[in-house]
Amino acid sequence: MKAEFNEQQLLIGLAQNDPKAIETIYKNNFNMVQTFVLNNNGSYDDARDIFQEAMIVLYENVKMESFVLTCQIKTYVYSICRRLWLKRLQHINRFSGKVESLEETVPVEEDIEIQEKRNADFAIMERALGSLGEPCKSLLEAYYLQKKGMTEIAETFGYTNADNAKNQKYKCLVRLKKLFFAQYNIGE
Repeated sequence: MKAEFNEQQLLIGLAQNDPKAIETIYKNNFNMVQTFVLNNNGSYDDARDIFQEAMIVLYENVKMESFVLTCQIKTYVYSICRRLWLKRLQHINRFSGKVESLEETVPVEEDIEIQEKRNADFAIMERALGSLGEPCKSLLEAYYLQKKGMTEIAETFGYTNADNAKNQKYKCLVRLKKLFFAQYNIGE
């Protein structure tokens, strides 16, 4: 029972970017993933990459309030790593059909697909933001990424007041949406 409580604390810590929780999850799970990857035609660097991808999937899921982990973290991380590694082996045609199974796995295909879709959407957004041009790009980054207020943005970008900065931000956002959906709809 205490282990479950610790697992919940780890998940909460991960969601809050607590370095101790992240380190604990890493220490408790990486060796298992490393063993699996090394025993299945992979390298230490492959294991690190796969583990990092699994941590991102877990992190993105624990950030959502609707996410409920129905197994141990170890089982979930292993399942994601196993699935990701099999996909990578199939991609490079090194999958022979026999994969050493260390642990019971849980269905994670949907979580991985969601993460891959999210990554693809972020890539499109990054390209759209890159082609937006200045000062729109910096203005939107200041507001959405750096969380600056409109008064501070007005001062930084030389607008006469916060309302003018807000109006310009809206115009930039409309342009960004057009660029994003133009690329999104053609499947780039």
